[in-house]
Amino acid sequence: MKSWLFLGVAIISEVIATSALKASEGFTKVGPSLLVVAGYGAAFYFLSLILKTVPLGIAYAIWSGMGIVLVAVVGWFAFGQKLDAWGVVGMTLIICGVVVLNVLSKSSAH
Repeated sequence: MKSWLFLGVAIISEVIATSALKASEGFTKVGPSLLVVAGYGAAFYFLSLILKTVPLGIAYAIWSGMGIVLVAVVGWFAFGQKLDAWGVVGMTLIICGVVVLNVLSKSSAH
């Protein structure tokens, strides 16, 4: 169970870092730039802890898939980067894939 909590922390850290990357404006703003480094550092640290108990492919698929969806949501609300209908379909398919990995796959460590 602790692995899944760490995975959540890794995902949130990556989303914060990626959002700060946009806000850093090419690393010209110090605050967001520091947040990028700290966020990615935390994301990779917690991802490394997860890999002790969760298979690499499963952990990375969930981490990256949920990161993509959450970054798109942050982009929509924080930066006004709206998705078209096909973008929403694609994000929905990513979420479905994460659900299938967690609920149906025997590869996932439960």
